[in-house]
Amino acid sequence: MRAATRLRIVIIAPLRFPIRRPHAGGLESAVWNEADQLRARGHEVTMIAVTGSDGTDPTSGFAIPRLTWPAGARPTDDTYPPDYERVSVPALDQALDLIKAQPDRFDVISNHCLHPLPLLRAGELGVPMVSTLHTPVDQSMVDAHLAATGQRSHFLSVSEHTRSEWAAAGIESSVLGNAVDPSAWPLGPGGSELVWFGRLVPEKAPHLAIDVAERLGRALVIAGRVGDEKYAGQFVFPRLSDSIRYVGHLAPEELAELVGRSACSIGTPAWEEPFGLVAPEALMCGTPVASFAVGGVSEIADGSRGMVTAERGDVAGLAEAANVLIERSEHDPEFRAATRAGAVARFSLEARTRDLEVVFLRLIDEPSSVWELSA
Repeated sequence: MRAATRLRIVIIAPLRFPIRRPHAGGLESAVWNEADQLRARGHEVTMIAVTGSDGTDPTSGFAIPRLTWPAGARPTDDTYPPDYERVSVPALDQALDLIKAQPDRFDVISNHCLHPLPLLRAGELGVPMVSTLHTPVDQSMVDAHLAATGQRSHFLSVSEHTRSEWAAAGIESSVLGNAVDPSAWPLGPGGSELVWFGRLVPEKAPHLAIDVAERLGRALVIAGRVGDEKYAGQFVFPRLSDSIRYVGHLAPEELAELVGRSACSIGTPAWEEPFGLVAPEALMCGTPVASFAVGGVSEIADGSRGMVTAERGDVAGLAEAANVLIERSEHDPEFRAATRAGAVARFSLEARTRDLEVVFLRLIDEPSSVWELSA
């Protein structure tokens, strides 16, 4: 289905990884899906993103050089190499200069960058900007927004939890959650094994999923990109066995198939997760989710059939939640289909894209107004 109004949209992506499949993480997945859906609905999308991203022309001036780490350095997902400020940010600045020089080429900017520069320059570009808050509060971004002159960015948050955190820091926003493409996460048959998928980093704590699997006496498959080699090497890889397997960073179709043939998805966030995309992805497959109740994850669990939470760090409680869900699934032949149906109704990517179009049109028509998304 095409949109009634064709918009010319600039998406500013985060600068750590290319925006392409297999996705480096939930943020990259969300940005890729936004661009893909907007193009499918007939909009013209220009990406400011790392070289190698889908839909980015390396000669356009909008492609950001890929990050390089010094020899011997251990790349992590919560630090940046010196090239970030020395190379990536100046390239972003030059891309913003191109927008400022030709503002009539674009209608709106959708900013997902985690660097404060777009917020600082929002008022001088001549194109209205909406920025999505994907993370806990970053004071440098707050300061950049408050220091900006002219028409500053409007904000969306991926959850009520995230909205309230940023509001306390001085930035107001409306909630527009992340979403999932139902066609990319089809209903699966289930199975006997547990699954954990995501980035292998301390804040996602996959080692606690191993604890859950051992308590339940079930096999566990771990899938995802290693985001912290030291953590994975110390807490995850030494515990692999015939029943605890790591299958690497899978292509999207392979990951969806794995999740769909699993008994339960285990979520072990050890931080205040702003959203928690893996939960609706698993639910779309009909696979129930047992997760720690943190941040935006609790909002996903509220009203979701097939999802039960435990207090953060309560491994015994998480194992019991998983066991309850598996028993329900085994005794109710409609359980998995109903779980998927509920997830499709709440987290459809098409619905989110339509809501985003409304945001863009409001911002274009009323750039100085203060507005909220309707419930």
